[in-house]
Amino acid sequence: MSAHPPAPLELSPEEFRRLGYQVVDRLAEHLAHRESQPVWRPSDPAVLEHSLGLPIPDQPRPVGDLLDLFFLEIVPHTIRVTHPRFFGYVPVPGMSVAALADTLASTVNIFSGSWQSGAAAAVIERKTIEWLCCELGMPVGAGGLTVSGGSMANLTALAVALHQCLGGYQPSAIAYFSDQTHSSVERALRVLGFQESQLRHLSTDERGCLILRELEEAVWNDRALGLRPFCVVANAGTTSTGAVDPFVELAEYCAAESLWLHADAAYGGGAVLCERGRKALVGLDRVDSMALDPHKWLFQPMDLGCVLVRRDTDLTETFRILPDYLRDVYRTDENRNYCDRGLELTRPFRAFKLWFALQFYGVAAFREAVGWGFHLCDLAEACLRDDARWEIITPAQMGIVTFRRRGASDEDQLELIDRIRLDGYALLTSTTVAGRTALRLSTINPRTTEADIRSTIGRLGDLLGMEPQPDTADSQFLT
Repeated sequence: MSAHPPAPLELSPEEFRRLGYQVVDRLAEHLAHRESQPVWRPSDPAVLEHSLGLPIPDQPRPVGDLLDLFFLEIVPHTIRVTHPRFFGYVPVPGMSVAALADTLASTVNIFSGSWQSGAAAAVIERKTIEWLCCELGMPVGAGGLTVSGGSMANLTALAVALHQCLGGYQPSAIAYFSDQTHSSVERALRVLGFQESQLRHLSTDERGCLILRELEEAVWNDRALGLRPFCVVANAGTTSTGAVDPFVELAEYCAAESLWLHADAAYGGGAVLCERGRKALVGLDRVDSMALDPHKWLFQPMDLGCVLVRRDTDLTETFRILPDYLRDVYRTDENRNYCDRGLELTRPFRAFKLWFALQFYGVAAFREAVGWGFHLCDLAEACLRDDARWEIITPAQMGIVTFRRRGASDEDQLELIDRIRLDGYALLTSTTVAGRTALRLSTINPRTTEADIRSTIGRLGDLLGMEPQPDTADSQFLT
């Protein structure tokens, strides 16, 4: 071993500035041409293995080569979820100003697990959580924390529900949710120890909403068998159709039956910022816990989820452990440590990007952007209704509309999804509604214009008479 210290794995201020300018310039160029790029293009595994699957080098590579690799070999082989014509799944618009805030926080490498390590981060996270609680109508004493996304938020909240209701996992515990509930809920319950026999998948009405009568019957039957119903999961905007479960009725029933009511509001919760969203989500303020994804309808870059609970102390009662090696953290300010509120000890400063974006634009701009998503969905439904080739399956709700090619089979619907994806102009995804395959549009990206909606639906119509085109090398959008 050499007696000399190694070269520092660090850039000098001058090198950092020079590299930073290069990165920002390339990103700005990418953003300037985002709309002219394909939303998706097919990827050949052999080609990617050749360009990206090489061994990690022993010696450094020129930074220009690495930037070329990112923009020419990596970015083109990913779905452009920030593209204004990305209507699939749930768009993640990713505000650029929030991405810059992420750069600030990650470059300084702020640890937000404890007050001792990040007092300012704790204050900003608390104020951001308080703002969310206020917008969602939760009472004084509510609280929460930021997490990676809706999946972790659901897991965290359901762990709290289990601890508060039953003191921990019990083989007789039963959880209830509709057949439209996101798979992350069932996955979270499996992680918590639940078997399939402890999960009740309830059917939904024609709108995709949980049917209260079925819930009541299921709970009564389980209690008659000596089982322990403990939690109901309701949806504030399902992924398939944007359906909202009847929160007012569910809250009254769960309170009367001593059941924990958790809301998966990962998709739709941010809609409360506009008037239509608040009306659609009436009763959401009465839940015991909630999962929320600011990287969806609050337009933040991944990853940023949030879990909110009606009683902030429920989090620390569920997760707090005091190991000897952290005793210095707890000798002062012991109640301000976010590592005590969830699964993560080492936590990035996630809240900063949302806080920064809210400060930069102001809340009014966010309210307008959320309302724009509703407007675009209404427009999409109107355009589809005006064209006899389409039938509406579920009308516009919470920024999602589902539809079908009239008179065509389920296989035909999927073929059309493949055609538009290979075409590269826009991207939609499919789902199943009442046993039928449906196409769906999710319109929450504030970059999307009315022209994008009209042209995408027009493009779909044009593709109805086309044969599938697996060879897309000549497409003007696959550059």
